[in-house]
Amino acid sequence: MTHEQQLLRVATAGSVDDGKSTLIGRLLYDSKSIFEDQLEAVERSSRERGDEHANLALLTDGLRAEREQGITIDVAHRYFATPRRKFVIADTPGHEQYTRNMVTGASTADLALILVDARNGILEQTRRHAFLSTLLGIPHLVVCVNKMDLVDWSQERFETICEEFRQFAAKLDVHDLTFVPVSALKGDNIVTRTESMPWYEGSSLLHLLEEVHVASDRNLIDARFPVQYVIRPQRQTDADLHDFRGYAGTIASGVFKPGDEVVVLPSGHTSRIAEIHAPGGAPLAEAFAPAAVCVRLTDDIDIARGDTLCRPNNRPQVGQELDAMVCWLTEQSELSPDANYTLLHTTRSTKARVQRLDYRLDVNTLHRDESAQSLRLNEIGRVQLRTQQPLLFDPYRRNRVTGSFILVDDATGNTVAAGMITGPTLRESAVVWHSATIDRSDRATAGATVWLTGLSASGKSSVAAELERRLVAAGIPAYRLDGDNLRHGLNADLGFGADDRAENVRRVGAVSQLFADAGMVAVASLISPYREDRDRVRAAHEAAGLRFVEVFVDTPLEQCEARDPKGMYARARAGEITGFTGIDDPYERPERAELVLTPDDGDPVAQAAAIMEYLTR
Repeated sequence: MTHEQQLLRVATAGSVDDGKSTLIGRLLYDSKSIFEDQLEAVERSSRERGDEHANLALLTDGLRAEREQGITIDVAHRYFATPRRKFVIADTPGHEQYTRNMVTGASTADLALILVDARNGILEQTRRHAFLSTLLGIPHLVVCVNKMDLVDWSQERFETICEEFRQFAAKLDVHDLTFVPVSALKGDNIVTRTESMPWYEGSSLLHLLEEVHVASDRNLIDARFPVQYVIRPQRQTDADLHDFRGYAGTIASGVFKPGDEVVVLPSGHTSRIAEIHAPGGAPLAEAFAPAAVCVRLTDDIDIARGDTLCRPNNRPQVGQELDAMVCWLTEQSELSPDANYTLLHTTRSTKARVQRLDYRLDVNTLHRDESAQSLRLNEIGRVQLRTQQPLLFDPYRRNRVTGSFILVDDATGNTVAAGMITGPTLRESAVVWHSATIDRSDRATAGATVWLTGLSASGKSSVAAELERRLVAAGIPAYRLDGDNLRHGLNADLGFGADDRAENVRRVGAVSQLFADAGMVAVASLISPYREDRDRVRAAHEAAGLRFVEVFVDTPLEQCEARDPKGMYARARAGEITGFTGIDDPYERPERAELVLTPDDGDPVAQAAAIMEYLTR
């Protein structure tokens, strides 16, 4: 797909007075995307306000209250195009009390522009909007350090802000992060490269927006087509179409072609696609998200609004009990446990009850308040929901369409919350621990977990392999759980953001605990960069009465980089990958490791021998 055919949806974010509206106005003005009468109206309003120059922020601040206060309240959408690409920009509010407007404005964005005032640096609202952007699954983040003219175009100030933001972003699931120094008021680095900052070697903001690759962000694997309307001829003059039965809707994800085998959910009936028609009736050889199409099947099947077409071997999850993150959107009421709502999900609606509020999230500090009893306006929390009818869903991080929903108040008909499904809820009442009929003392050997942690290329895997060999040779049952190996199977669905890293450690810890309980020595080897995650695994072992030995393979970063067997450090230094431990993602050293191994302790064979000696001491 060429740039001319692509539409880029952009959401702006940041704190109050960081210059979001001015930046958008400058983009529109310098790219020649406004009409003369619009510019005349802006100049007239600027004179009435006493501004010394045309206030380009007025191009997006459409409400009277916005113009009077000089702030953004509602979400303003602006459309413009260049010869290379079409754009839709959502100017979202910076004030904390308008968080809900930021959530709705950014919910469909491909890219988030986060503005930072070069004088003030990273503020609470900057962190809030960065977190919201990643929570909403926006794959590309561009941090515009604005008002560089007010800090004398300082390279040092720019790099300080970039480093501070990287440290915060390391806790988030950020896939693509770019920094651009700009002056929205003067137009530096907005449409063309500036001469005021010769030290900056990157591209202008507009060039970056024109070139950012978004086609691969679409989910073209999971074919999902929620049926919105069944098309049947209604007039006698349509005799040639008397037997036509088509299913209209918008493709949520994946690719559909005539001849494809599909299954209809929830009924489970299978058929094949006979034809696909675009709006107006033109036949299509294939269709993919987010196209609006009409699909005709080879078989007459009872299909209604709310049903979903998908692949027989690639189906969405089906369930009535869901975990979800929700943002509360109204001040007229609060979300509280046992409340009932109407839930709208794709083309299906059903009654839903809030079973439980797990926690309220402080989006500034990422602290979880598990004592919270309700959610008020603009607050975000995780809830457990039970729906009256099963939903056909995917986790939001995999599919933003089938993973999102809204809640509607039955009494008023108002939308009260927007939600993102994280997965099915595991009912506590249905899951119990079944005790074994034998005791650990009945087993031939006593189990344990040896947890090797350290930077990439520190030598963990080599030490773990040698330790496993020595244990087995000594007649001690052992198995190596290598971090890379597990990402081919058990953890293949996880990425490398903070949440996924935590889940990676949790899963490996749980498997290690089972091996140790079975009388084996589990040798786990993975970076596991965060101390809290490792300590949680240790606590679980200790609570179960199982031995846990943490081994810190303390190889200096420069030696790890010199080895770099996968070339990952080189790619991270070149900016090709982000969130790489040791470069732009932190590694938290263990505080109470049983063993610390350094290069002075010898090669992997000698280090494994040291661990073996400790275990058998």
